[in-house]
Amino acid sequence: MRVPFPSSPHPNPKPTTNVLLPTNTTGLCYEPTSVLDLCRSPSPGTVPEKPTADLAIAPTNSQDCLDLDDHALHNLDWDSIMKDLGLNDDTATPVLKTILHTNDTNPNPNQCDFTPSDFNDTSYSNGYNYPNNMDHLMAHDFNTNGFDSIEELIRAADCFDNNQLHAAHVILERLNQRLRSPVGKPLQRAAFYFRDALHSLLSGSNRSPRFSSLVEIVHGIRAFKAFSEISPIPMFSIFTTNQALLDHAASSFMHVIDFDIGLGIQYASLMKEIAEKADSTFLRITAVVSEEFAVESTLVRDNLTQFALELRIRVQVDFVLLRTFETVSFKAVKFVDGETTAVLLSPAIFRRLVSAENVAAFLADVRRVSPSVVLFVDGEGWTEAAAATSFRRGVVSSLEFYSMMLESLDASTVGGGGEWVRRIEMLQFRPKILAAVESAGRRMPPWKEAFYGGGMRPVQLSQFAEFQAECLLAKSQIRGFHVAKRQNELVLIWHERAMVATSAWRC
Repeated sequence: MRVPFPSSPHPNPKPTTNVLLPTNTTGLCYEPTSVLDLCRSPSPGTVPEKPTADLAIAPTNSQDCLDLDDHALHNLDWDSIMKDLGLNDDTATPVLKTILHTNDTNPNPNQCDFTPSDFNDTSYSNGYNYPNNMDHLMAHDFNTNGFDSIEELIRAADCFDNNQLHAAHVILERLNQRLRSPVGKPLQRAAFYFRDALHSLLSGSNRSPRFSSLVEIVHGIRAFKAFSEISPIPMFSIFTTNQALLDHAASSFMHVIDFDIGLGIQYASLMKEIAEKADSTFLRITAVVSEEFAVESTLVRDNLTQFALELRIRVQVDFVLLRTFETVSFKAVKFVDGETTAVLLSPAIFRRLVSAENVAAFLADVRRVSPSVVLFVDGEGWTEAAAATSFRRGVVSSLEFYSMMLESLDASTVGGGGEWVRRIEMLQFRPKILAAVESAGRRMPPWKEAFYGGGMRPVQLSQFAEFQAECLLAKSQIRGFHVAKRQNELVLIWHERAMVATSAWRC
């Protein structure tokens, strides 16, 4: 039986020449000139400048806070790109403007005394020793019928554990009548998406949806742009990752191996930083992607290349198919003598690895590459969900995480999010919920334990990375968020639950 990501028998997998996978995808329609400069920090004119009381180390002087606009991406002429694509949507911009109102008050002012009495059996200690936040979510204005739906959802997950698939089907069909659409409180909306994910898993159609056309990609980019302007969560991931790369892997010849490149938007800010700090820098990006990534890969490469020309830096973007990487590991990646290598990891690659043995083999191969830094960005509650000892507990942990995520989104759009909130949920959160449910039953070792077992040691993120994160929150002015340092991790927390955790490691 073929085991994915086998450990390479060669002591040094960095050959001087490598067979590069073909990345030319001719025939794909490509129109936009640039879709990179999408995410930017909230405008100083939109929110007050004073830091919130929830900041752990808030800057005391607004002049001391770095200008995040200089470290974020330029604003994009979105209307012209949409016109080029034939997607004139006159309603999009006004709707987006209506939701760029932040909330500096309690996002849930109307709370009732209702607290579920029987959630102790779904609680378990997590990596941060945070309390279970389901009580926090249920204590908000949530009627008995809503609580019944959550109990039914957990019963359905329990049926998967006991292989009672017919009973799970009956429960999910009953939930179809109660959860007809993603409306209501955050926990209710999250329950809808998890009910949908469980039903898809039961029917065998739980493949996470991919963008299949340029039009769908544009909608995904717009949703990401809106999410970045509304919430500090996306920019926290980008800033902390880029700063760690600059702190630990910066050189005149940098090579980033990315296992979760997405649409590549995050690299625009890194390229801008490189252009400002170095006269002559060559940035190579190798993205390990699934076979369905053809349309996105063309868009990512063309736009990063164009942006590099505008910045007058040299950038090369290569793609390695995940199926090929599973067979030959890092021998599918081209290495060049003298370059500084960094590896970017996320929960997505660990879900693909499936077993503890494959995780260990993969990390052993990472170590053989001898990267200057390995970055792990957890924006999916993986620390808690992966530690679950059953399918049901994994589902409950992920349900809690995404309910908190939706709650933070509501707090960020106190002026009313409307259609844009629904787009963000459908295009940004729903695919991750599908993936979380699909992997909930797998027994995976705690990722930190796997890293230590693979011979890696933690590296502290810089004070400047923490300072950037604090300034981001100072500008967003959304109560409930704060930044914390947990050993070698920099964590963005929403009401005691980690939303994003970035950590750096060395082999």
